[in-house]
Amino acid sequence: MTAETWELILESFTKILVPGLLMTIPLTVLSFAIAMVIAVAVALIQYANIPVLKQICRFYIWIIRGTPLLVQLYIGFFGLNNIGFSIQPFAAAVLVFSINEGAYCAETIRGSLEAVSKGQLEAGYCCGMNFLQIMMHIVLPQAFRSAFPALFNSLIGMVKDTSLASNITVTEMFQKTMQIAGRTYKFMPLYLELAFIYLMFCTILTWVQRWSEKKLSHYDAQGGK
Repeated sequence: MTAETWELILESFTKILVPGLLMTIPLTVLSFAIAMVIAVAVALIQYANIPVLKQICRFYIWIIRGTPLLVQLYIGFFGLNNIGFSIQPFAAAVLVFSINEGAYCAETIRGSLEAVSKGQLEAGYCCGMNFLQIMMHIVLPQAFRSAFPALFNSLIGMVKDTSLASNITVTEMFQKTMQIAGRTYKFMPLYLELAFIYLMFCTILTWVQRWSEKKLSHYDAQGGK
């Protein structure tokens, strides 16, 4: 690469990184937090086998898992604005990412809930606890420990999926890189630089995941103490 290209890479690094810190990361964290609320609620409804609500949850999961995320983003932004619901790009991205990730995480949590021995549920009832108390104090903590790796993988995946938000004019890292590349016509070095920044974010999250899993393993080995 020429000296001019290296100069462009160094100059653009901060310009790409800043939207990552101010837009990509907040979009990921906020969306995933809401997605977890949705996922827990949907998983608990299915686990409790509430007839009508369970079918609604299954329908929601079927629709979300059966349609592309990019199409959902277009519906959530361009579609809603087209029918009169005014929504800003960032809000639309949060809405769509939350609903999308919530469906996938709900299935992860549901599988972990069903892996917990039914005997613990019965033991909770014998101790005078109601369903919600048993879920909060006995079943969910165990389910979350077993679901943790898969849920964290979903979080890492969401960091990369936020690049799709550029399609609805959210100025995150990918959008900023496209703007710089369109002005300079240096596509390969800029997109490689973008890939490196995404890799840097995901590597940090991977380290956090490994550290957290070790802590959870130590916690389980100590009998929850």
